[in-house]
Amino acid sequence: MATTASAAAVPPSYDTPEGVDIRGRYDPEFASILTRDALVFVAGLQREFRSAVRYAMERRREAQRRYDAGELPRFDPATRPIREGGWACSPLPPVIANRTVEITGPAQPRKMVINALNSGAKVFMADFEDALSPTWENLMSGQVNLRDAVAGTITFRDAARGREYKLNESPATLFVRPRGWHLPEAHVLIDGEPAIGCLVDFGLYFFHNHAAFRAGQGAGSGPFFYLPKMEHSREAGIWNGVFERAERVAGIERGSIRATVLVETLPAVFQMDEILHELRHHSAGLNCGRWDYIFSYVKTFRARPDRLLPDRALVGMAQHFMRSYSHLLIRTCHRRGVHAMGGMAAQIPIKDDAAANEAALELVRKDKLREVRAGHDGTWAAHPGLIPAIQEVFEGHLGGKPNQIDVAAGDGDSGAITEEDLLQPPRGARTVEGLRLNTRVGVQYLASWLAGSGSVPLYNLMEDAATAEISRVQNWQWLRHGATLDAGGVEVRATPELLARVVEEEMARVEAEVGAERFRRGRYTEAGRIFSRQCTAPELDDFLTLDAYNLVVVHHPEASPSKL
Repeated sequence: MATTASAAAVPPSYDTPEGVDIRGRYDPEFASILTRDALVFVAGLQREFRSAVRYAMERRREAQRRYDAGELPRFDPATRPIREGGWACSPLPPVIANRTVEITGPAQPRKMVINALNSGAKVFMADFEDALSPTWENLMSGQVNLRDAVAGTITFRDAARGREYKLNESPATLFVRPRGWHLPEAHVLIDGEPAIGCLVDFGLYFFHNHAAFRAGQGAGSGPFFYLPKMEHSREAGIWNGVFERAERVAGIERGSIRATVLVETLPAVFQMDEILHELRHHSAGLNCGRWDYIFSYVKTFRARPDRLLPDRALVGMAQHFMRSYSHLLIRTCHRRGVHAMGGMAAQIPIKDDAAANEAALELVRKDKLREVRAGHDGTWAAHPGLIPAIQEVFEGHLGGKPNQIDVAAGDGDSGAITEEDLLQPPRGARTVEGLRLNTRVGVQYLASWLAGSGSVPLYNLMEDAATAEISRVQNWQWLRHGATLDAGGVEVRATPELLARVVEEEMARVEAEVGAERFRRGRYTEAGRIFSRQCTAPELDDFLTLDAYNLVVVHHPEASPSKL
């Protein structure tokens, strides 16, 4: 009896291979993802590529030091033969020829995944990055959700509504976005150090699902990915190595994995040909990640007082540097035979105001008409309610074709796009109201992210980490350089004292908007402190989410026995 009681007292744990330690909470469903063989696969990726990732991250820091000293991003003379060469990427698989509308959202919660797959979009990009707070529960539940979605068995019962959710007969094609190279996974230790977050995301998803893709549709059916936050083609080269190793281990043909790269950093726009060349057997094109691109513009020129952004609402695709970025991306992709994907429509339906809702939809239609006329092959939507309007715009322009890769240029795209075009400073007013909006959005988003939600509806827009990053770095930039702000016809300087007053007043406004009880129970006060500290820091932190990451990490040392 004593032996039985002792055995029963031992908590269950993950079966981990040598050198792997799981510090996240044990759960039987999570254990079906964190199998010994899957962890061997992830650990193999970490051990082969960690040195290359460290080197790439140090090269990022070196480049930023040069930008801080006054150097500008530029096209690399050493890779001119790649930019001028006549090569092309491998032909796209037919299953992803039509990507006119893609919906994006987090890989968790489960009901949201089902609704996105059933939304009528051609593609659902399930996100482990900016739209997902990287808690252990979110990451592992997301892997469970996607495994079941690939198998076609995903269901969800909403007990409160008495409703069952399941896949329809024609769900969207699934793409998955792992985290960027810079983010760790502190719940998984490999050889005593946190795993590289994106290798955990990619490795677990690929290991459990590559066979199901092939069983369902055969070669050319995936898996498919989106790759975020890269700044240089060497980072794409690491991904190419990861894909090739995964294909070899799985015994599948090279090029079975396909990925679209988000061009969402300023340095990467000067590397688009080189990025496609590195991934040419695995490429599914490039995407205009325009919100992160604005964030990167500020971060790259953080030391330059002559590069101050106007209010974020004014930094749209009409700005010369943004329009040039979009047109160069289209031109580059079509020359290489792959998709040029447009940016996010972040609007969400306004249920209690029909006129305001129609006005918002009209803005979406105009933006998407601009994209398709420029030459984009598809675009992003944040909410299912936008899909019919976007689909109508794209299908009306394409006239039955799945894409327009054969179109070299669209509206207004003539002549060479130069370094000066891509770097032209944006124009527009900087206002105290802009400082207030940045603060209000940044604090509310961060509070939700700390509480476990990375996709947050605010003021009729779906916000993710990218818009919080714009809010933070723009406030920091204005304070760092003492920008002159318009305060209703009166000019004031951006100072820490002004920000402190704005934060206090906007926190009171947020409390009034969300209600005192929700404000008290939430993490708003903590978020306000973090956001204020970030905006007034002597040096700009690279990422808000990296700085706040340890606040969502919860270690459970008993989850797996150490085998180091």
